Amino acid sequence: MELTVWGIITAIVVGLIVGALGRLVVPGRQNMPIWLHMLIGIGAALLGTVLARAIGIATETSGIDWGELLVQVVVAAIAVALVAGVGRRRVTR
Repeated sequence: MELTVWGIITAIVVGLIVGALGRLVVPGRQNMPIWLHMLIGIGAALLGTVLARAIGIATETSGIDWGELLVQVVVAAIAVALVAGVGRRRVTR
């Protein structure tokens, strides 16, 4: 896999989309800024790609790899739920 400027830009754009989809999948309201969703989405896109390739789901296609995208969205949803859950557990006295 070659790292190019277009590859990085594509990863960022896919990450933003994956972050938005991850936010939509998690039920309830998340009190998180949009930039945090973007960061989670980019991280989930990268981690989801690594996981999909390790499992053997990711393939080299000329179009959208739906299996890899599904893994990325699931990773993003888990990350959003974890970060939103950590934010809710503040103790008030």
